Amino acid sequence: MGFSDNIAVWTDREPTLDEEIGALDDEDIFDMANLTEAQTGIVGIVTITTVMGRHGPRVKYFLKAGRHNPSFSIAVASEPRVVANSLEERDLTKMAPRVMQWVALNHEALASFWWDGADWEAPDVQTFIAGLKKV
Repeated sequence: MGFSDNIAVWTDREPTLDEEIGALDDEDIFDMANLTEAQTGIVGIVTITTVMGRHGPRVKYFLKAGRHNPSFSIAVASEPRVVANSLEERDLTKMAPRVMQWVALNHEALASFWWDGADWEAPDVQTFIAGLKKV
């Protein structure tokens, strides 16, 4: 599967962040932040973005930061769920409940960032991140 493949047809595994970015059109603009344990209360990295790709609002979880590392994605909703995964099953089982709990606590703020965050100025983004609840 090459990088030029449409991400919407990737059903066998969670694409890497690098693959997702590579699948975007030249006109697509998004903002992202890698949040650490100090910001989320979760060991590892939670990546948040503004609208990216053709799917709905989601966050990605990584054991460690890196565009080529495996991850899982959680739908941003009042009842979050895993929507894609490329981590080992044991890592998914261990970490997904914490990430889903964090998303549930912050789903309204995360949805606002997803839909509107690309228009925010840096101080607004910093205030948003500082206001996120930890688990």
